[in-house]
Amino acid sequence: MQFPDPLIPGRLIKRYKRFLADVELKDGLVITAHCANPGGMIGLKEPGSDVWLSPARNPNRKLKYSWELVRADGTLVGINTAHPNGLVEEAILDGTINELAGYDNLRREVKYGKNSRIDLLLQSDDRSDCYVEVKNVHLRRQPGLAEFPDAVTARGAKHLVEMSDMVAEGHRAVMVYLVQRADCDRFAIAGDIDPTYRRHLDEALAHGVEAVCYACSIDVNGITVDRSLELAL
Repeated sequence: MQFPDPLIPGRLIKRYKRFLADVELKDGLVITAHCANPGGMIGLKEPGSDVWLSPARNPNRKLKYSWELVRADGTLVGINTAHPNGLVEEAILDGTINELAGYDNLRREVKYGKNSRIDLLLQSDDRSDCYVEVKNVHLRRQPGLAEFPDAVTARGAKHLVEMSDMVAEGHRAVMVYLVQRADCDRFAIAGDIDPTYRRHLDEALAHGVEAVCYACSIDVNGITVDRSLELAL
């Protein structure tokens, strides 16, 4: 994924109300940017951090900038949770995610379960449907270890139950954890942050739901899924 317009550098003043961030641009102007991230953003919202913003293409949008990247622990981290589904779709289509190769059709946001939508549905005439749920990951509390979630996610636990139901109906279900940072080589669940999610994932895996984790290379021009990480589940 390439950013359609050059990103604008700045310095983070504060993130607040979950979806807002005040940023000082290089010319000293202070603006409010949209923060497309409902999570805790542990370690990624420190005042004074270098950040990069994308300009809004819609001239009528109230907030003229969106927060895209932050420098944390010496590396660039993607914080925009609107991107992972598209990034995973690109990686499936170009063959980067080997575990999801070989399907003829890919559809996004398909209704399933109890009033839910699956992020990606892969289909072929000669194999069972594959339900793919994508989770954005950017938490790193130990060197080399990416973790999910960074806040309690009741919605995420609900999805695991519905993914298990799909397996029970004879389909395939795969959790894809996408790490929007390049300084990790392992992935684990942050059970101390959300023990309920940890329990539901354990149950889902026991029922046949699969899990894979991939990381990204990131620069100010774009984000690319490029390698799998070891699972420490």
